[in-house]
Amino acid sequence: MEKKLYKIAAGLALFTIVYNIIEGLVSIWFGIQDETLALFGFGVDSFIEVLSGVGISIMIIRIQQNPDSVKSRFEIRALKITGIAFYLLSAGLLAGIVLNIINHHKPETTFWGVIISIVSIAVMVWLMNAKKKIGRQLNSEAIIADANCTKVCVYMSIVLLVSSLIYEFTGFAYADVMGAAGLIWFSFSEGKEAFEKARGIGCGCGEHCHG
Repeated sequence: MEKKLYKIAAGLALFTIVYNIIEGLVSIWFGIQDETLALFGFGVDSFIEVLSGVGISIMIIRIQQNPDSVKSRFEIRALKITGIAFYLLSAGLLAGIVLNIINHHKPETTFWGVIISIVSIAVMVWLMNAKKKIGRQLNSEAIIADANCTKVCVYMSIVLLVSSLIYEFTGFAYADVMGAAGLIWFSFSEGKEAFEKARGIGCGCGEHCHG
């Protein structure tokens, strides 16, 4: 039974990777086409989540084979690379915000930001609950922590949805900038957490906790 549950957990991790690749490509494409910084940043974040998802997959395999093992060098390296990527995304979005304000830039439309964020919220809420269920059944703090990390994806999707709706219905010039600023906050927080996990501080997303 446990072996079957771990297969389901690995399947959820694989789904996370594939979904984020597709979501990232679509978001970046429409972000460029519609000149919306928030949607573009959301797409880049999806690819960083792919890297994080790979690390989670390796973690699940390791825990399945040896529940008491410590983090591998690969996992620590993946965490550090993920942290750097989140910091770079934060810096890039901040630069984009400054340029947009200076140039008084407005997106062509945020319609696709609304659509993509709604789909993402639905998928991520389902994924979060599925991971929590498997984590509880396996009594795995690591998988439950990963499920809690999916909440961040839900929050980022909500930020994108709200900023996109505001612009779409009001034409408020800085709605897109506000959405990008929200993504900066989450990206910076995730980057910081990734480095803390790599150093073994605390027990968060992707960390195998021991009681």
